[in-house]
Amino acid sequence: MTISKMTALHRRAHHLFLVLCLVSLFGASFFCLLTTGCSHAPQDSRSASSAGEWHDFKGTWTAAGSRSIMPFGGDRRAAISILNGSLVLAGSSRPNAGFRAEAFVFNDTATGMVGRAVWTDEHGDQAFSELRGEGTADNNTITGTFVGGTGRYAGANGTYEFSWRFVLENEDGVVEGQSMGLKGRIRAGSQQTGSGQGGLL
Repeated sequence: MTISKMTALHRRAHHLFLVLCLVSLFGASFFCLLTTGCSHAPQDSRSASSAGEWHDFKGTWTAAGSRSIMPFGGDRRAAISILNGSLVLAGSSRPNAGFRAEAFVFNDTATGMVGRAVWTDEHGDQAFSELRGEGTADNNTITGTFVGGTGRYAGANGTYEFSWRFVLENEDGVVEGQSMGLKGRIRAGSQQTGSGQGGLL
């Protein structure tokens, strides 16, 4: 084999080697690009509500639990209720479709009612609210005031209102009830504390 033929063969081998290197480099880069593009963690579908953005809602709160009643002279009565149930919301800007809802309520037929409520969504995030109302047959409107929360409801504020009716009451203190006309609005991101800070009801 002549020197010229050997040189040409060497050049071809060198070119082939360069092509293979480029193909390998391109293939590795392309593979990295694909795997990088596909390896991002899925976006959290429960992104927190934007600070300052109001979410209007309406819905129905149903609950069951226990109620203890104490006569307090004459027609006056005091009662403590512990209720657990579910809250289903509607509206295009509702903060969530549903919550597990629990409430502790103290009612005095002479002075009205006060209570505390915790709404917990399917992710475990919670919204806290204070409840107040006249608590009489003539005025059964209850107002809830959001006073913070956890997760996406951190710093929640806003209000809601509803009336309540018991659909079951027995002598053992077992009760069941539901809200009527529940509606309100909530927003997150503005830290706020409850008026009952430092103590219970």
